[in-house]
Amino acid sequence: MKTSSGLAVLAVGAAVIATPVQAADDGIRIGVLTDLSGIYAAPTGPGSVFAARQAAADFVAAHAAHKGSKIEVVAGDHQNKPDVGASIANRWTDNEKVDVIVDVPTSSVAFVVNDIVKNKNKVFLASGAAASDLTGARCTPNTVHWTYDTWALANGTGKAVATTGGDSWFFITADYAFGHALERDTVAVVEANKGKVVGRHPLATNDFSSFLLQAQASMAKIVALANAGGDTINAIKQAAEFGMGRGRQKLAGMLVNISDIDALGLKTAQGLMLTEPWYWDASEANRAFAKTFAAAHGGRHPTMIHAGVYAAVTHYLKAVVAVGGAGDGKAVVTKMKDMPTDDALFGKGSIRPDGRKLHDMYLFEVKRPDESRHAWDYYKLRATIPAAEAFRPLGQGGCPLVGG
Repeated sequence: MKTSSGLAVLAVGAAVIATPVQAADDGIRIGVLTDLSGIYAAPTGPGSVFAARQAAADFVAAHAAHKGSKIEVVAGDHQNKPDVGASIANRWTDNEKVDVIVDVPTSSVAFVVNDIVKNKNKVFLASGAAASDLTGARCTPNTVHWTYDTWALANGTGKAVATTGGDSWFFITADYAFGHALERDTVAVVEANKGKVVGRHPLATNDFSSFLLQAQASMAKIVALANAGGDTINAIKQAAEFGMGRGRQKLAGMLVNISDIDALGLKTAQGLMLTEPWYWDASEANRAFAKTFAAAHGGRHPTMIHAGVYAAVTHYLKAVVAVGGAGDGKAVVTKMKDMPTDDALFGKGSIRPDGRKLHDMYLFEVKRPDESRHAWDYYKLRATIPAAEAFRPLGQGGCPLVGG
């Protein structure tokens, strides 16, 4: 069948989208493995596929001297299930000549893909995945963790709240690898700042009422939501119904995307603190990308994860050109680490030996409705966290690549 843009789409569990531009070597296939239909589809999903396609088109337009095969973008829905993600990743790498797998929200899926890519010498560019273990004990020479991670979120939002009176916490945690990692990294920050954790409970349902009642009964000053996407939206909405977040007991969304704020509305989300590395209204280049993105998505604006996909794919393509092809994944990632990063959305930066992409992180506060000047004008900057402080120090995560 055909999409409205005339590009071929094969309905075989993964959409194959042939980008009508010339690649820089003998042919590159980019696999965007994401959540196309579940609770993380808004901050990742179709927007990540668009970002990868746009990065490929913009790269070729800027490097007209490099002519070769077409770049193809392959999109797969892992349904937030590790076995489904593994099946798609194995099929892509074994049979469909995919060179690089991109995005992969849901850390349990990302860990599976991380191992597959290493064993088959491909490349993994993580944007949606959060667990800091991807550059810690689970690091590989074939993976780059681009956008954010649980350590950075804890060091941003967690530290800011802990050092401004949030000295007792109750965690409502997504019961899988991402939630566990986010809670672990935030607890470490809270305790380092003389705070204490008075209770926690894993999530296994969309009904948060029992957990919120436990949080209220705990008398903790901070109720931390160590979840994401639709889970975070539902939890905040239900907390508002319980009268939480406006009085003595505050909410802390440990992973919040701008798509979540749009779904909540400023009346509900106002005052929420969050940490991100990218905001659409922070520069002219960001605004230009957001305008293009919004035109293709009914006015919806890009998240930090979409921006991370765009930037990571851009740098990957530069490295493929530099090494002369995409066939040796480890060699491409080594070149990505050797080359300074420089793209329109994240600017100048670098990638460490453990695969951690370095850039500043920003602590934002969600605006009140009367402070918002136009559509998607949701954030006000509270603090800039320099790249050198934003991520876990090199060697402290147990990554064998650095002997830590």
